[in-house]
Amino acid sequence: MSLRDYLRAQQALVDAELDRLAPAETVPPQTLHRAMRYSLFAGGKRIRPILCLEAARAVADDAPGVVAAACAVEMVHTYSLIHDDLPALDNDDLRRGKPTSHKVFGEAMAILTGDALLTLAFQTISAIEELDGERSAHVVHELAAAAGTPGGMVAGQVCDLEGEGKLPDAALLETIHRAKTGALLRASLRIGAICAGASPSQYGALSRCGEHLGLAF
Repeated sequence: MSLRDYLRAQQALVDAELDRLAPAETVPPQTLHRAMRYSLFAGGKRIRPILCLEAARAVADDAPGVVAAACAVEMVHTYSLIHDDLPALDNDDLRRGKPTSHKVFGEAMAILTGDALLTLAFQTISAIEELDGERSAHVVHELAAAAGTPGGMVAGQVCDLEGEGKLPDAALLETIHRAKTGALLRASLRIGAICAGASPSQYGALSRCGEHLGLAF
C-alpha cells in the first residue's frame, strides 16, 4: 500500500467514527447539527487524528478507544477553525474552498457550532469505556491544555491578534506558532501515547516529536 493510499484509509477510519459520534442532521436542533457536520466533513486532511493513531501504534499493536480520542482532537481543531474564520478574528469567507460556517449559517450559529464541537470533544473522551479513569483524565488534561491557555491554542490566537501591526521578532513568532498550531499537534501524539499505555520514556519521546512537528508545521 502506498503512503497516499494508507493516509486515505486512515482518513476513512476517522471519518466513519466522526459520523458515528456527531449528532445526525435530523436530531434537534437540526440547524446546529447541520452546521457541525458541515464543518467536520468539509474536506480536512485529518492530520491531527492520524498523528494520534500513529503515536498509539508506535507504542502498542492495539489501543482500544484511540479512534474516538483522535476524533475528539479533530472536533477541537474544527471548532478552532470555525471561530478563527469569524469576522471578529480572521474574517475569512472560504475554508478549504468552501464558504465558511458563518457565511452559510450566520455568525451566531457559527459561534454556537464551535462551542458545541468543543464540548462534544470532552463528552466523547469521557464516554470511552476502554480508558480507565486515570488515562481518561490525562487525555482530558492534555486536550484542554493544548486548546486553552497559557500555552495553548487560544493563547496563541491572542498573541497573534495582539501582534498585528507590530514588527515581528523571532520570540513572538515562535510563541504564536508553538501555541496556536503546535500545541494541538503535540497533544495529538501525546493522547495517542496515553491511550496505548505508553511508558514515561515513550511518552517523552513522542512529546518531543510532537513539539518539533508542531513548530515545523
